[in-house]
Amino acid sequence: MHLVSSVKPLDNYQLAVTFKTGEERLFDVSPFLEKGVFVQLKNPDFFRRAFIAWDTVCWPNELDISPDTIYLCSKPLQAAQ
Repeated sequence: MHLVSSVKPLDNYQLAVTFKTGEERLFDVSPFLEKGVFVQLKNPDFFRRAFIAWDTVCWPNELDISPDTIYLCSKPLQAAQ
């Protein structure tokens, strides 16, 4: 399992995510914005409220994304820049 240690919300629904291994990756949330409870993330102010709990990225209203999904659907931060 890939455990998240920090998150930084960026523009265009991107997250800079650091895993407990020290690996930094860029995760694009935009493909999820039309799916179920994730439509809440379309609000930029709400999106920027991302925080870490239970070793993954969370938002208010008990919204979270699996750390494995974040890892598998992201790109290494160095390569993404």
